[in-house]
Amino acid sequence: MDKNPKDEVYSRFARYVKVDTKSDDNSQTCPSTPGQLELARIVAADMKAVGLKNVHLDKNGYVTGDLPGNTAKKSAPAIGFIAHFDTSPDASGKGVKPQLHKNYCGGPIVVNKKLGVTIDPKDAPGLADCIGEDIVTASGDTLLGADNKAGIAIILTAISYLKDNKDLKHGPIKVGFTPDEEIGRGADKFDLKRFGAKYAYTVDGDVAGTVEDENFNADGLSITIKGKSVHPGTAKNIMANAVRIAADIIAAWPENMLPETTENREGFVMFTGCEASIEEAKIKGIVREHDLDKLHAMEELLKAQIALFAKKYPAAEIKLELREQYRNMKSVLDKHPQVMEHAIAAIRAEGMTPIQKPVRGGTDGARLSFMGMPTPNIFTGGCNFHGKHEWVSIDGMAKAVRTVLALVRRWEESA
Repeated sequence: MDKNPKDEVYSRFARYVKVDTKSDDNSQTCPSTPGQLELARIVAADMKAVGLKNVHLDKNGYVTGDLPGNTAKKSAPAIGFIAHFDTSPDASGKGVKPQLHKNYCGGPIVVNKKLGVTIDPKDAPGLADCIGEDIVTASGDTLLGADNKAGIAIILTAISYLKDNKDLKHGPIKVGFTPDEEIGRGADKFDLKRFGAKYAYTVDGDVAGTVEDENFNADGLSITIKGKSVHPGTAKNIMANAVRIAADIIAAWPENMLPETTENREGFVMFTGCEASIEEAKIKGIVREHDLDKLHAMEELLKAQIALFAKKYPAAEIKLELREQYRNMKSVLDKHPQVMEHAIAAIRAEGMTPIQKPVRGGTDGARLSFMGMPTPNIFTGGCNFHGKHEWVSIDGMAKAVRTVLALVRRWEESA
């Protein structure tokens, strides 16, 4: 690439993060929030401006487009690049004000002194490796939205370069942007036939050089408790306080099976919410494990605990429900080794050491892989997503742009 894409990729990113696209798991619509459609319209216009053809925005907030191949090699497969519009429900995405910290010199980054928000390299994986780079944060009262608006900006900046540099030969390129990935619905209404890619990459990873071909097996959990309310003065041996029972269930889960005590391929249960009164309580949560057998073992442990609480509180009714969300994409990607081989080679071609690791979370790529389009995940250049301590390196985003271009070149050369 003959020019530094930092200015262009940051300009796009800074526009996109200002649109509130926080998704909502309680919504029954698709997309779950109106801001996602607002950003989808903006991005669809940008897709046309960078030369993508057949740009299509459907009623559910999915946007697709394609760039015809310019190679004479008919065997070059159609390769896709995918990112998502929504940001996490875990923190506010309203009124995001990106702050650019130029030429990072190391040490903590003060995001908001008044609010006491500081990003310390000790708690920010990869930040210490970004000395001399330009770092973007939010302003201390919102998340930033690099997950995954950085991915959108990276993909469109790469396509813009291809439009202006016809000498870089490539096969057909497909671009797709999805809603509601953060709440596990990103692939629900994805039209694979319209998209038309044989293989794809989500641009939704973290620090520069990362490539991921496995993710958690994931289930959702819901525990409903129906208690029994009586006057507290006459409650002995009669009352079943659903508030207390819910607290008891949450506190009983083993400390070594929580997200804050696990790492790498260790699984966990996380209780994500609890609404409770004396008569009724509902606990929501997630179960995560890279090994499917271990996932099922954790769920059996949870079932056993619920059975014990049912005996402990006979006046209450306690019900556990488990719902499959997604599965580990590695079992699919291992059957198509060239997809990862090209990603690793592209990262090396851009002077980085590839960091191959499991995703401690999910990705649209997991669902899409099982739907028939093998889709690993490549980096965006940031970390600490979903909260006020989120950051992304503009230099890392620029490296991702170059990696996308190296990827399309490798697929064409190997065809």
